[in-house]
Amino acid sequence: MSIRKGLLYSSFVFASIISLAVSCHAPTRDEQAKALADKHCGSCHMPVSPALLDSATWNDHVLPAMAQRAGIRVWNETSYYPPMAGDPAPIIPFKEWMEIVGYYQRNAPRQLAPAKPPVALRHDWSGFRMGAPHVTDTTTTSTVLVAADSAGNIYTADAYENTLTRWDTSMKKSGSWKTHSPVVDIAFRGPALARITQIGDMRAVDKPSGIISDLNLESGDIRDVQPYLQRPVQTIAADFDKDGQVEMITCAFGHHTGGLIYLKPNADGKYQEKALMELPGATKAIAADFNRDGWTDLMVLFAAGEEGIWLFENDKKGGFSSKNLLKFPPVYGSTSFQLADFNGDGKLDILYTCGDNADYSIVLKPYHGVYIFLNEGNDQYKQAWFYPVNGCTKAIAADFDQDGALDIATIAFFADLENNPGEKFILFKGNKNKMQFTPYAPPIEKEGHWMTMEAADIDKDGDLDLLLGNYAKGFIVQEQYKPNWKEYQPFIVLFNTLR
Repeated sequence: MSIRKGLLYSSFVFASIISLAVSCHAPTRDEQAKALADKHCGSCHMPVSPALLDSATWNDHVLPAMAQRAGIRVWNETSYYPPMAGDPAPIIPFKEWMEIVGYYQRNAPRQLAPAKPPVALRHDWSGFRMGAPHVTDTTTTSTVLVAADSAGNIYTADAYENTLTRWDTSMKKSGSWKTHSPVVDIAFRGPALARITQIGDMRAVDKPSGIISDLNLESGDIRDVQPYLQRPVQTIAADFDKDGQVEMITCAFGHHTGGLIYLKPNADGKYQEKALMELPGATKAIAADFNRDGWTDLMVLFAAGEEGIWLFENDKKGGFSSKNLLKFPPVYGSTSFQLADFNGDGKLDILYTCGDNADYSIVLKPYHGVYIFLNEGNDQYKQAWFYPVNGCTKAIAADFDQDGALDIATIAFFADLENNPGEKFILFKGNKNKMQFTPYAPPIEKEGHWMTMEAADIDKDGDLDLLLGNYAKGFIVQEQYKPNWKEYQPFIVLFNTLR
């Protein structure tokens, strides 16, 4: 071997040894702590990177809350101490917990960088005009439901008064009913009958006081169909097992407990209750034959703990098998989803929003907003579009201007009220490029604080209008902000003038 070849060979061996040493290095303290966080925290939800929240929020709010759920004692709000004699063993060993705390404290940013929208928000009516009911009562309104029936009547539910109110086509009150608790979902079963879902308690509590009821819109009689539910927020009905009877699925949001509940009617008219998944945060279910086998399946969003979208395939035996489609970190605060074909390939894509900001991490988050996940087949979905909207609450996809491209309407209850109040309602107009949208904010910032939204043809002119419900007071996360909207106005209508 020549001297040159020998030197090259020696250099290669030396480099290989160094590379092997580097690849086999002992894990750093942060790497070890991350592994502990992934192990313990990831057993309940998707692991959360320190980068998703600022250091003060981790230290002052989120970590102390996590500690208490793990059985770790907290004193002076942000300090921890090991179990004393006689205390039950914590879920996470104390020494490992302190390593996890140090990991988040060392790696969290001091501040979250604000999101940069890819397209600037345009302040324009964008083809809509506003209509509002004439109200003489100046009581503060807390609208948690807006809906419309086939005749164009509008329904609103108030959380303070526990009332459901009907407004006729001229937006005058035409009926009102007192309920046990706030009505958060309604399904019309004919011209005189509605099935209503009453949440029980708006507060984040584990309290089985929710009720599914039938309301006779003529007589005003309310018949309870299924009581003692954990904060139900939606109810859908279908003959899932093909026995000729209609079953119900309800999303019991709960707090620490809850789940997706299957209600099957018995011979006596009562319902047998079965949990399809016992997870808190069940928010919305869509029933359809997703696998095209002739049986009705479910797609469901869970918005607490193990946040994500799940597919429940009908097993044709009165049950379902579950499959996770998308997972999100628990700090996302999932709020809604809808299915629509955005790229014209014949497959239903997922429109998703996140922005719930009333928990332990009450800060503006750059990842809050509206997302599109394209359906790649075989239950695989890939993110294709995102627009940041602080505190985004709901999105509705429809071709509002009837140009052949889907548009998106969004509301944001936890918007940046101080610096960007226009994002409380945004209309994203689609164009021929299926993944490009132009955002418009009509000048309605002082009309209300939108918690709920629905689309319907209110004026019966052949296009979709938008109903926005005003929850006027409370849940203001920016402490210095003074509300400047109309607190007495229960809803507005954005009438579509684009035809």
